[in-house]
Amino acid sequence: MKKSKLSILTNGIIKENPVLVLVLGTCPTLATTTSAINAVGMGIAATVVLIFSNLFISLLKNIIPDKVRIPCYIVVIAGFVTIVEMVVHAYALDLYNALGVFLPLIVVNCIIFGRAEMFASKNSPIDSVLDGVGMGLGFTLTLFMMGGIRELLGSGSIFGIQVWGSPIGIFSQAPGGFIVFGCLVALVGVITKGKAIKKKDFSCEGCPSAAFCGQAQLPVKEGE
Repeated sequence: MKKSKLSILTNGIIKENPVLVLVLGTCPTLATTTSAINAVGMGIAATVVLIFSNLFISLLKNIIPDKVRIPCYIVVIAGFVTIVEMVVHAYALDLYNALGVFLPLIVVNCIIFGRAEMFASKNSPIDSVLDGVGMGLGFTLTLFMMGGIRELLGSGSIFGIQVWGSPIGIFSQAPGGFIVFGCLVALVGVITKGKAIKKKDFSCEGCPSAAFCGQAQLPVKEGE
């Protein structure tokens, strides 16, 4: 059943949130959410790359040979990451320094590769752009929530503005990131009553990274 444009756009916010439901991109999520501004910056950068890579992969899907599609995806994504990195370096040097290696590592972000393979390569350019916007928005909102909570609790500030004077230092460190991440995943589960995404297929076909595995396995029915 073909999804409506609105459904595609809103799909990534909660139902298939790339971080809290699909559990993709957790490395940059945990590493860049020590402050709200860094989290938002990372989210916007990844969203821009996601939108334009989805668009171009959708436009080129009929002329890219199937056997070399993955290297072609990498070239397209790497090109846009380089452009974004140069823009951030030129106009937001503090953010560029704060994000460090995680900015160029957008090239291998599982969210972007997953959407390229699972959606953009199979759908129209307009739908692919909407998917990129929706997934990017879900990713950015998740990073903002995590960054805001961790900065407020760990540093007593929000966007660098001091709010209270009794910070809980652990939230500025790695354990605090895992705590906040786990709580948000649980919250989404409660809100959606565990039905954010229906996992019926446990085979390689249902995995966003299946294209990179190089192996296939027989579908396994739920409960086996």
